[in-house]
Amino acid sequence: LIASLPDPAAYAGVRLEPADFEKDDDSNFHIDFITAASNLRASNYGIALADRFRTKQIAGKIIPAIATTTSLVTGLVCLELYKLVGSVSADGQTQRKLEDYKNGFANLALPFFAFSEPIPPAKTKFKDTEFTEWDSFDYDHDVTLQELVDDFEKKYELELTMISSDVSMLYATFYPKKKAEARLQMKASEALKSVTGKDAPAHVKWMLMDVCCEDKDGEDVDVPSIRVKIRD
Repeated sequence: LIASLPDPAAYAGVRLEPADFEKDDDSNFHIDFITAASNLRASNYGIALADRFRTKQIAGKIIPAIATTTSLVTGLVCLELYKLVGSVSADGQTQRKLEDYKNGFANLALPFFAFSEPIPPAKTKFKDTEFTEWDSFDYDHDVTLQELVDDFEKKYELELTMISSDVSMLYATFYPKKKAEARLQMKASEALKSVTGKDAPAHVKWMLMDVCCEDKDGEDVDVPSIRVKIRD
């Protein structure tokens, strides 16, 4: 198959021109191509295949959908974005209340439009402080896991029993002693690389970690996630 491919040099200077989609012109083979390509993808994911006529029906409804519901939803999202961007003060604090924002519900077939106030995120109490899923403990440098363990013990009288990042477990008290001691001496980014075998993606500046904690009585304590700055 590879040997049958033409020499790339033969296509030097070739320019591709976009073609306007036209489902009703059988001579352009647009529907034939879409049918073949979509059925190949459907086969990979166990999705029911569609014949040429069904593909033509589906493709024919794309433009009306983009021009109606999609444009409506986009407009509603932009309205909320204006509120968010326009309400931030010079010090980075928002000047709007939660009830100023709106969830939108629409069904153009009825037609039906409704708006409601967003539900605030669930709050969890940690000592005398309440936090949500949007809160975190932030460290402005690439700390070692030992620094995290010591910091939580000193500041909050909590023992870190497990540290993880996404699906990667970086440290746990049930690790063999030698492995646990070696992992604690690593910086957060080094521990992640040790587990996954690769560095964090180049665009990632902050590493997110979740921890399991116990108090002095051995009771589990919920705490916010941890964010560690691994790059400037």
